[in-house]
Amino acid sequence: MFEIKIKDIRAMQENALKTKVGELNLELAIEKRKVAATGVSSKVVKIREMKKTIARIKTVLNERGAEKK
Repeated sequence: MFEIKIKDIRAMQENALKTKVGELNLELAIEKRKVAATGVSSKVVKIREMKKTIARIKTVLNERGAEKK
């Protein structure tokens, strides 16, 4: 669910991407707190995928910002 392909990200509007980044950051913070509270590292893969997806979205947003200049 947290992994979004780059072609899908590129097809999304800028507002939708910013909203998605906000949602993923919130979900990432929740997952990190769960891991810290329980000490269980079974969520590591989920956290890693969220971080990668956030990075992909931010990369696309930066590319679009560079194109506008």
